[in-house]
Formats: sequence, C-alpha cells, structure tokens
Amino acid sequence: MTALSIFIITYIGVALGRIPGLVIDRVGIALLGAIAMIVFGVITPEAAVGSVDLPTILLLYALMVVSAQLRLGGFYTWAASRIIFLLRRPRLFLLTSMIMSAVLSSILANDIVCFAFTPVLAISVLHAGLNPMPFLIGLAVSSNIGSAATIIGNPQNMLIGQVGKLDFADFLLWCGPPAVIALIGSYLVILMIYSNKLYCPADRPAVEPSEKTPPFNRWQTIKGLTVTGLLIILFFSSIPREISAVGIAGILLCSRRMKTRDILGLVDWHLITLFCALFVVIHAVSLANYPQMVVTYLAERGIDLHNLLMLTGISMVLSNIFSNVPASMLLVRFLDAANPAQWFTLAVSSTFAGNLIIIGSIANLIVIEQAANYGIKITFREHARVGVPVTLMSLAVLIVWISI
Repeated sequence: MTALSIFIITYIGVALGRIPGLVIDRVGIALLGAIAMIVFGVITPEAAVGSVDLPTILLLYALMVVSAQLRLGGFYTWAASRIIFLLRRPRLFLLTSMIMSAVLSSILANDIVCFAFTPVLAISVLHAGLNPMPFLIGLAVSSNIGSAATIIGNPQNMLIGQVGKLDFADFLLWCGPPAVIALIGSYLVILMIYSNKLYCPADRPAVEPSEKTPPFNRWQTIKGLTVTGLLIILFFSSIPREISAVGIAGILLCSRRMKTRDILGLVDWHLITLFCALFVVIHAVSLANYPQMVVTYLAERGIDLHNLLMLTGISMVLSNIFSNVPASMLLVRFLDAANPAQWFTLAVSSTFAGNLIIIGSIANLIVIEQAANYGIKITFREHARVGVPVTLMSLAVLIVWISI
C-alpha cells in the first residue's frame, strides 16, 4: 500500500501542479514522489537508477542542445520576423504563423518553438492593433498539432518512439496525415470563433520586452540548420536515434563562439528531471503490480487499452488530468510491442488532447506565461473556447484515420 499511496499522492500533485502551503511545482512534486519511493524502501537506489530509460533521456537532452544552438543563433526570432509583413492581412498571417509553428515543432520540439515565438508574436500583433488571442492560442494549438507528426516533435513522442522502438519513417507516415488535416481544421475553427474579433481597441498599449532576444547570427543559424538536417537524415538510418542525436550535440558543443555554459543553460533540466522522477515512480508502483491490476479490472468490464478507439479516449482523459507527458509514461507500459498502431495512436491522441485545456500541454503553459509578460492575459475560459472544439475536431480526424 505504501507504493500505491505515494503514486496516488504524486499524480494528484502533478495534476494540481502545486501543494497548498508550499512553493513547489509539478517537477518538484514528481521528484518528491521518486524520493519517497526510495526512502520508504519501495525501490532501491540502484533499481531507481535502472528504471530511467536512458535512451529517451539522451535523445531529449541532445535535441535540447540542438534547439539551444538555433535559439542562440537568433533563428527563431528571425523566422518569426520573416512573416511580419503579412500583418496587414490578419487571416493570412494567422494561417502562415500556424503553419510555421507546426512545421518547426515537428522538427525542433513544440515547447522550444512556443517559448521563442510567443514574444515576437505578442509584440507584433499588439503594434499592429490586432487581437492577440487568436494568434497566441493559434500558436499553442498549431505547435501541439504539428508536434504530433514526428517522433521528435514533443517529449511524449520521444518516449513513445524510444520505448516502442518505432521506425522514424513509419511514425511520420502514420501520424503525419491526421496532423496535417487537424492543423487545417484548427485554423478554420479559430477563424470562425474570432471572425469579427481579429482587431483590438486602438488604445490597448503594447508592452515592450523586458529582455533582449539573441541577435540573428547567419553563421550560427546555418550551422544549426545544417546539423539539424543531418540529424533528420540519420534518423532514417539504422543508427540508434539517441546515438545520432548525442553525436550531433557533441559537434555543436565544439564551438569557438558559443560557450558551453550558454548552450547548456538553455537545456530544460526541469523537464528532464520530471521524466527521470516519473520513470522511478511508475516503475516502483509497477513492482507491486497495481497498474496491471487496474488494467485487468478495466478489461473485464470491456475497457480494453488495446482497442484503438478506447485507447484514444483514455489517453484524452488522462492527458487532461495529469498532462500528456505523465499520462503517456503510464500508458506505454500496457501497449503491445508487436502492434505499432497502438503506439502511433497514443502519440497522436495524447498530443491532440493537450489542446483541450491549459494544463493538457506544457506548450500551452509556456505561451500563457510568456504572453503575461506583455500584458496579455489568456484565461482558462478563453483558451477552452478554442481548445475544446479544436480537440474534438482533431480527435474526430484521428478516429476516422484509425477506421481507414
């Protein structure tokens, strides 16, 4: 019962994002859960270390180094600034910005894209007298949807791809089409909701950034894009993805201009810590066979995780209770290694589900927190106005795709 109690408390804490009376976030709560599993003897320190899926952590870490290279080279700010001239045509600007964020998220991870694009979009639309809501919510929505297309698009896909030993090309061919269709549908949904609200009152002040973004450096950007292209090519080869990614990260660290401290300073150590802690918590509770007991109980009542439609529904619910990363880490333990469709379905459904409400995806939280720095308040209700219909539409697309 000790393992089950710690697991329940940890996951409730992760869902709430805080503990009353303490200044602690989801990462801290997950880490405390892992520590409690060790302290109370549920799992040994050696077993805790062994429970961490090192290939997944290495892939996640290496891709963060690649993204850091591009961010320090000013690529993200430069890319966003290339479409500013379209502000005179808000509908086209919305479409272009959503396509750009979706494509980049499929290659460079959605969290990084949202973090880099939100300030540029916020300042640009406010100066142009536009309502920032559809554009910033559109950024979060499109980055989530775009990231569903590839193994490297978001953290949960990296986990699913590594644990399931999925082929990069097969993943793209299965997950790419529903992501493209859902992206088009999400644009139409946002346009319908904000059709007469694309402009904001002229007296709304535009808040200037509190900190400067890295200036554009052509050589560092070309270097980053070149190694990114090389990395994508290597992902189609038989070389293990984590080995390719770490090798490329090592090349980037050999720099005459960018300090190692600056590059590693942009690595999201909090997210890596969250992954490691949840690996320990889930493995510890699995030693007592509790998760399997729950799955067996559900199966006896007709709820089978191996059924793709039921898996989609369960994934959506859990992703919006605990966020899609913890939900995926729990569900991958029960998928059939011989049936890639189950793994593809979990990847797409958990990512699409992240658009439903604010806590469904870390990318949503990043956009909201960054927007607040510029005087833009995206409320739970405002996000849900778009998130709910977009998610229902996206999951409908996935269900049709599964049926086909």
